[in-house]
Amino acid sequence: MTPKTAFLIAAPTSGSGKTTIARGLMALLTKRGLKVQPFKCGPDYIDTKFHEAVCGRPSVNLDTFMATPEHVRQLFRHYGADADVCIVEGMMGLFDGYDRDKGSSYEIARTLDIPIVLVVDAKSAAYSMAALLSGFIHFRHDVRFAGVIYNKVGSERHFQMLQQVCDDLDIACLGYLPKEPSLEQGSRYLGLDFSEKAETRELTQLLEAHIDVSKLSELTVSLKETQSFPKGNCQFPLRKLSVLIAQNAESFSFIYQETVGLFEHKAFFDPEKDVPDLSGIDLLYLPGGYPEKHVEALVKNEACRQAIKDYAERGGRIVAECGGMMYLCEKIVTDESDYPMCGVLPYAITARKADRKLSLGYRHFVLDGQEYRGHEFHYTQFLGETPPSVTQVYNAKGEPVPTPVFRYKNVLASYTHLYHI
Repeated sequence: MTPKTAFLIAAPTSGSGKTTIARGLMALLTKRGLKVQPFKCGPDYIDTKFHEAVCGRPSVNLDTFMATPEHVRQLFRHYGADADVCIVEGMMGLFDGYDRDKGSSYEIARTLDIPIVLVVDAKSAAYSMAALLSGFIHFRHDVRFAGVIYNKVGSERHFQMLQQVCDDLDIACLGYLPKEPSLEQGSRYLGLDFSEKAETRELTQLLEAHIDVSKLSELTVSLKETQSFPKGNCQFPLRKLSVLIAQNAESFSFIYQETVGLFEHKAFFDPEKDVPDLSGIDLLYLPGGYPEKHVEALVKNEACRQAIKDYAERGGRIVAECGGMMYLCEKIVTDESDYPMCGVLPYAITARKADRKLSLGYRHFVLDGQEYRGHEFHYTQFLGETPPSVTQVYNAKGEPVPTPVFRYKNVLASYTHLYHI
């Protein structure tokens, strides 16, 4: 699949199968010995972990709300410079953004000038697909479509009918994925196992049998390779700070690759198992995750919690996001019991099922003259009234939201996952 190819996998709606197709193609091409660089549109920090598991290299978020279009292009050039294939997984529907199509997968494809592979859920549909595909293909004229991959196809006869749609619309049909219940993904909140399982191997076998990878390669070759992937001069300046980062598969795993890549000197520790040496560091970074699912292990490691509390009281610099912020609070309350955390912030978090409420969306705020941008996604809530914030937080449309930001000594904490810290 040479020379270098690049494409964005999108879909008309969420739930069409683009994550399954993206992960499968990444695994298939990696299996063939190619260097596959994965990317993810938007602020999602879970799909990127699945990408990394199959590609063996970090997946990078491309987001035009949290970063400028030029920064997005720089990220694409930087991380894709030595790759054979660059695969960008879209988010939601192709044109779904935070304000009409702003921040959408379509905007990322246009920003990067790469073709779109449209994944379509074809269950219970045949020639009616012509109207849907025609609308998506002709809605905007500043992006190009490489072709269509059908998902949940019931039979070979069903696929032949769908091929007729592509023939009539003069768009390439790249193949299909048959309807297979074992490939359905459940709620990602239930667990984050990023290892390559049997279903990944089954998925790659199905794609190898039903997807025309050669045609996909021909239709997605970068026509502006020297422009899109210049050699040299694509390194980002590193912050010469020593940062210690909490890292655990579930408790502290929601972190943007670009945030990690900012620091020249970094080390990692697991708050469930390790007692960190906090002497000589410039910053302690506690990213998000699901600490409420591992409260017993976090409580058991009392020495770690005490070390972090002492560091904060000494004026140590800490950035804590979502799960990291929860870890800094007095306690986490579940349906089973109350679990003491670090006690840096005098608040309690409830993870009880009756209190679960989804808080979701882009966030931005200004603090000490600096603008911060990020994303909020959680079901847990503060126990009782929402604590006061040191600044007003806004959503992508500039509307105020009740998300608080905390500043205690040199601690900055919030439910917002920050893009740059």
